[in-house]
Amino acid sequence: MILGKVIGNVVSTIKHPVYQGYKILIVQPVNDKEELQGKTILALDTVQAGIGDTVLVIDEGNSSRLIMNNSTAPVRTMIVGIVDSVNKTNNKGKEND
Repeated sequence: MILGKVIGNVVSTIKHPVYQGYKILIVQPVNDKEELQGKTILALDTVQAGIGDTVLVIDEGNSSRLIMNNSTAPVRTMIVGIVDSVNKTNNKGKEND
């Protein structure tokens, strides 16, 4: 899974029929402190995320196709959760500052 921040929308007048009903969003991966890192990715939105939301992204085709209930869908990356907060713990189970 990838932690990311939604930074934009993709608008298309024509798209593959399996994508009907899904928004395509631009996601910038972030670290546990929500600092931007890495290359942006495109992901189908399954949770009604919007620009500025911190999200959980899966980047694996079989998992995405299972969510869509379509074993032949040409999809790899999907937003599967909106993150409320990130709490990092140390190896003793205590939260780090």
